[in-house]
Amino acid sequence: MPHTPETFLPPLLDPATGEEVNFTYEPYVPSMNDSTSRLSNPTYGSWEMTDLLVKQYSPLFHAAANVPSFIRAFSALPNLKYLRISCPDQEAGQHYRRSIVDYALISLRIAVERSNLPLLDTLSLAPIHPGAVLYLNPTMGIGARPNSIKRWKKISNLTICMDSVPFTPHPPSDHLKLLHSYLQVFATSLTDLVFRWKGSQGLSPLSLDREICLQQSSPKLACPRRCHLALRPLKFAQLAKTEVENIVVDASQVSSFITTHRHTIREFNFEDTYLRSGTWDQALAPLTRISGSEKWKEKAEEVMDVPLVLSPVGLEKEKVNEVLLDYFNCKPRTFRPSIGAWQRAGAKSRELFGGTEHMKRFLRTSILSWR
Repeated sequence: MPHTPETFLPPLLDPATGEEVNFTYEPYVPSMNDSTSRLSNPTYGSWEMTDLLVKQYSPLFHAAANVPSFIRAFSALPNLKYLRISCPDQEAGQHYRRSIVDYALISLRIAVERSNLPLLDTLSLAPIHPGAVLYLNPTMGIGARPNSIKRWKKISNLTICMDSVPFTPHPPSDHLKLLHSYLQVFATSLTDLVFRWKGSQGLSPLSLDREICLQQSSPKLACPRRCHLALRPLKFAQLAKTEVENIVVDASQVSSFITTHRHTIREFNFEDTYLRSGTWDQALAPLTRISGSEKWKEKAEEVMDVPLVLSPVGLEKEKVNEVLLDYFNCKPRTFRPSIGAWQRAGAKSRELFGGTEHMKRFLRTSILSWR
């Protein structure tokens, strides 16, 4: 469900006065015992509001808000195991505006909660805009019921690729708090978590409760009237594997996360991760206490992309070295520590190239002359 000019919603206007009309959305979800037709009840609260929306909003909006159609669609998929939601291309200036995509997310969430999907255990939000987690949150989303969370607590594998909330000294906290609240939904069931920021680097979603900008005394809020409640630390009872990418984090935050999940965690990957303070030795110090020794350091890997450079005959060696030097100076290194899954690169590289003889045959049969 990409964001396009067609999904943008302009303000509702009173046709007589030209003033903006407030619209409070309440999803229309007929009950099982409701024998009345949808046409005999106003879809959007009142007949006046329904008439206004029909005249001013496109059919795409009404299709996105048609919850019964979403329910019928998901009810026809009883064997659904994996659900991927993709909402790309939202402009940064629209992060605080509701679009047709958001209404579709509300309908989708309600449909999943009210359909019998016993096998659904994997959810992927890739890519997703920051405000989407508000409408997908079963505890605070529009149209949520007290038992809505039961369906989502069966999700054990979660992948999120979210448009970046830029890392600044005083970032707006609203979207970060919504993300923290959404991850809390899966605290008891999640075994595999992957999260990456799309775009610029952002704060670690696993330690938002330790960020100064989200604490009670922080005055910088995009919505100043929001309640200044302290965030509860995230603790996943069954988390075995986690991966975060494109984040800014403190060594103390990494250390605290490892310590909290030491009884269940088996692998954790940090891709394009920048330590704001401290060192990786400090961040991974809990591994020494967990294992009782520092032998894990002998198996730790520092992983980086290494290009295979094939230089045509006649190219000066100094020029090749200059290109390689420029590449390594701009390529960030990635530290990828894991528990129980250390051996990766060596064996895979040998399988890929098949040894030196295979590479020699490859170069000899090339159309061009290489050295």
